Amino acid sequence: MNTITSVCVYCGSSTGRGNTYLTAGRRLGNALAEAGLRLVYGAGTKGIMGAVAAGCIEGGGQVTGIIPRFLMNKEATETALSRLDDLIVTEDMHQRKHLMFNRSDAFVALPGGIGTVEEIVEIMTWAQLGRHEKPIVFANIGGFWQPFLSLIDHMKAEGFIHSGHRVKPLVIGEIDEIVPALVSAGSPSEGDPAIIERL
Repeated sequence: MNTITSVCVYCGSSTGRGNTYLTAGRRLGNALAEAGLRLVYGAGTKGIMGAVAAGCIEGGGQVTGIIPRFLMNKEATETALSRLDDLIVTEDMHQRKHLMFNRSDAFVALPGGIGTVEEIVEIMTWAQLGRHEKPIVFANIGGFWQPFLSLIDHMKAEGFIHSGHRVKPLVIGEIDEIVPALVSAGSPSEGDPAIIERL
């Protein structure tokens, strides 16, 4: 496993209920900056996406935003985008997701909607197919991801996930534990540098 230098964060472009998810997003951004890890995300400047980026920028971290042209006025503002040190505008969602994957050493799913689910499921699918071994984290803030994780368990029980050994995401409920877990996952184990233990 390569040393982790960049982390892709998938999350909602809206705030969700209350301030819990926004606060978690900002704290994750702060933690990435403090650890010297580059944030790679969908370049949205609103909702949780905006909070993660703002937290990283506040901490002096580096941020790569990747956004399709058609979403620029929906999920972002030109002024906020100018704060990113690296902005990539793509022609479609497929190109965006491919670039986000290539530029990231690990993936974190914060709370979000259908788009967030679609993005993290694709990363899990590629892991299942043996296309990568990059760490995957579900930030299970307030148990947000529990219904989805239960569905994955149900799929396994019903015999539809045959390569589950390749898909072992970390499920972390405390936002402050995510970055240390990723740094640890990116460090070679003493026994075999090719093997990474995940929860």
